[in-house]
Amino acid sequence: MPSFNEIQKEAAGKVPETPYDLVRRKYLKKLSEKTGRNTILYYSGWLQKPGKNVPSMWINDDDKNGFMSAVRGLDVSKGLDVILHTPGGDIAATESLIDYLDQKFGGDMRAIVPQLAMSGGTIMACACKEIIMGKQSSLGPIDPQIGGLPASGILSEFYGANEEMKKDEDMVNVWRPVISRYRPSLIDSCKKAMQWSKELAGEYLSGSMFRAELRQDRSSAEKRIEGIIRLLTDQDITKSHDRHIPMPVCRNAGLKITEMEEDQELQDIVLSVHHASALTVANTPVVKITENQDGKAYVSGYSA
Repeated sequence: MPSFNEIQKEAAGKVPETPYDLVRRKYLKKLSEKTGRNTILYYSGWLQKPGKNVPSMWINDDDKNGFMSAVRGLDVSKGLDVILHTPGGDIAATESLIDYLDQKFGGDMRAIVPQLAMSGGTIMACACKEIIMGKQSSLGPIDPQIGGLPASGILSEFYGANEEMKKDEDMVNVWRPVISRYRPSLIDSCKKAMQWSKELAGEYLSGSMFRAELRQDRSSAEKRIEGIIRLLTDQDITKSHDRHIPMPVCRNAGLKITEMEEDQELQDIVLSVHHASALTVANTPVVKITENQDGKAYVSGYSA
């Protein structure tokens, strides 16, 4: 039976490839040949189209269709390298994507971060056995988004306002318009979302990156996992949801990081995929690409 992507092509007719598609697919194929593993590109154009802010730029439930199309026909015994360039997004959709990929590839997944894998993208990276990063690569805090705003930021503002109003009654008039925007259930939703994010990160790190270590030295592995979660969730450390956490800090926290620079050929190919993808989203209506090494792509766009 045909996949969602194949039915879409059948209904819409063949879409001509652009020069950007040809170049991107060439390097994506080269990367798979270099590693001997399946490769799926998951690339958002939020940096190239900052004014658009369309929902499809973020991790969402429609991404499942993209990954199903990309996985279809692959030899899953070869494992998966997923190239992550994303601002993050819906935590439930993130969890669902990870669970799907884990079932298909049995935990044999590596994350490749050419530049930024933020929020939900960082959680996806934590679900892999290894993360490949370069000197230019960053992960981000994993506090989830609520209504397009970071949950940790909402909580920080809410509790900060309460403290200021307790100390100075004149601040009530300053903060009342701000606090009035918060629906009664919002604070509770933020707390629960933050807890959910921490639990997911711990579950994925335990089930993939530190699975072997937990069997050998459980106490030591659990301490490493706790340190990683603290780095990714403690706002006293990260200061902002948008904080870019570079490779050395990720490694020092305990994440299993392989430096892209250790293999110059690998680095060159990964960055070629990255640059070709950036050019695609910058010069076409495309806002997100989910594509495998065989050129099977699920593309989201916008109407100009």
